[in-house]
Amino acid sequence: MPKFLTIGYGDQAGYDSTAPAVRDEAHAHDARLQAAGVEMGVAGPPVRVRNHDAAGVTVEPGSFMAAALPVAGFAIIEAETLDEAIDLAAKAPCAVAQGVVEVWPLQQA
Repeated sequence: MPKFLTIGYGDQAGYDSTAPAVRDEAHAHDARLQAAGVEMGVAGPPVRVRNHDAAGVTVEPGSFMAAALPVAGFAIIEAETLDEAIDLAAKAPCAVAQGVVEVWPLQQA
């Protein structure tokens, strides 16, 4: 079955401005996905790793990409189609709590 990486973006202000019942249902949705085996987690602080020309590793704190909202979490979901993956992502806390969820199809390397 195809796999998709989801990246949730959101902040506390957007979360707090969303009705508690909507947030609760979104968290229940995530709990159902986790019970079905979906790997997901809250994002911790990132680091950037470089090893140009395999000449030595450098590590710097912080993200490489900039976004209007901070990264809140990630998941790897399985879905038959992109539309199905979008439907699953649309019910996530970041999607309903004034944030956004990106859905990235994972292709075989």
